[in-house]
Amino acid sequence: MSYIRIITLVISVFTFPALNSQIILLDKKHLKKEKSLLQKSILPVSIIISGAALSKSFFEKNLQKDIRKFAGNNFHSSIEDYTRYAPIIELYAADILNIKAKNHWFDQTKNLTMSILITDFITYKLKRGIKKERPGSTITHPSYESFPSGHTSFAFANASVLYQEFKDSNKILAYSGYAFAITTGSFRMLNNAHYLSDVLVGAGIAILVTELIYHFEPIKWNPFKKKENITFVPKIGRDDFGKENYGLYFNIRF
Repeated sequence: MSYIRIITLVISVFTFPALNSQIILLDKKHLKKEKSLLQKSILPVSIIISGAALSKSFFEKNLQKDIRKFAGNNFHSSIEDYTRYAPIIELYAADILNIKAKNHWFDQTKNLTMSILITDFITYKLKRGIKKERPGSTITHPSYESFPSGHTSFAFANASVLYQEFKDSNKILAYSGYAFAITTGSFRMLNNAHYLSDVLVGAGIAILVTELIYHFEPIKWNPFKKKENITFVPKIGRDDFGKENYGLYFNIRF
């Protein structure tokens, strides 16, 4: 398989989440109609099923070998450790810049937190239950947490929330998060940490969970609804020892 075909395939399988989540009615006024829950679920469920069907297949094993040959057997990059957080930064930067969003910043944070927690719970339960060996696993350093990809599911959860918030007001911003999510998943494969099926299922789970959260809105509580001048922005970074740390930025406009 040529390098061009490898790159084209990897990019194409990740472009599905960038499809519009609304349908255009072909009537005189060209009105947009919100999709039903079933329609919203078709895309992520299809991605999950496709990934599950590919898992442990000869096709994905050969594809991974070709990708690794293309990247180089000694290739390693930590870029996906950072790109997975990019949609979160975009989300709150847009709030600070007063770009119109679907929800109040507190509701955004609430939905983002639920999406991440539920997605991570499903992802790691599957990892520990399925125990699929990673492509880079060795006898001396075995690893059986390949399926699905945690980096990818986390990145797509963040990207899906960004998309839901800005799909009606700023499509470039809404879709941009998926570019970072696609990069995250692609580099998990380039780094020989995951197979194609791992990243597909991780992406599908995250998109589906986020769709369900925005459809049902299970928690409607918002104590800051009438206090538009107050904003809390999550802070995510690393200390001098490389350990992740979390916090909040407090912003008040007078």
